[in-house]
Formats: sequence, C-alpha cells, structure tokens
Amino acid sequence: MPPKAKVNKDSKTSTNDSKKDSKSKASGGKSKNDSATEGSSSGGKALKPATAINARHILCEKHSKKEEAVTKLKEGAKFDDVAKEFSEDKARQGGSLGWKTRGALDAAFEKAAYDLEPSTTANPKYIEVKTGHGYHVIMVEGRR
Repeated sequence: MPPKAKVNKDSKTSTNDSKKDSKSKASGGKSKNDSATEGSSSGGKALKPATAINARHILCEKHSKKEEAVTKLKEGAKFDDVAKEFSEDKARQGGSLGWKTRGALDAAFEKAAYDLEPSTTANPKYIEVKTGHGYHVIMVEGRR
C-alpha cells in the first residue's frame, strides 16, 4: 500500500499515518514555525470535486534535499524558483506538471494533490508526500 500524506487539521485533506520516513505535512509556506495550523483561513469549507488539477511539484531523491527546499519555501521564496533550484525531475520549468486528470498520477501523489487547495507560486499552499519516485513537495494552481 502506498504511503499516504499526513496534513494539518486546517487543510482540506484527511489525516493518515504512514511510515516513519514518509512524514508529510501541509503548509501555507510562510509560517515561522512548524505549526502550519496558525493563520489558516480554511473556514471548514470542503473543496468542490475536480476532474483535473494544474499541479507543480519539487521532486527530490533525498529527504534532506526536500527539507532544504521546504525551508526555502518557509522563508518566503517563490515555489517555481525553488523547484528550478531543487527539483531532480524533468519538470524543471518551475516544477510545472500542467493539467492532470484523475488516474494520471501516482496514487499517493494524486490523493494529496486533489485534496489540496489551489494557491499561487508567490504564496504557495503545499504538501509533502513520499512516493516510489522520491520525496515530493506539491502545490496546486487550479482545479476544474
């Protein structure tokens, strides 16, 4: 069974525990501490179902490199700039994966991404997920 994302209470995703090395969490990006629950204005509204998402990601083989990328995001760096610097996959154009329909992505990646609220690269809402491809930091720019 693929690892599942673990996110904070204020995000729109469900919380599931996974393996110790695949800890995941959602963040608003610019928080000064690890508690991503502060300052969230989710209001308890559920996201409308989507058949496609416009996603970006940062893929790192090593957990330590992914953590460096997350630190940059927390310091206020733009998501696409961090993706260009840290991502180890072919989507190095700011981490853009483009529009992806359900079933087109890794199951753990897809579950986390479809449950994530859309945001901008300047103020990203992201989630960390481990898949068979490595460690991902995912953000969603749009839903349809």
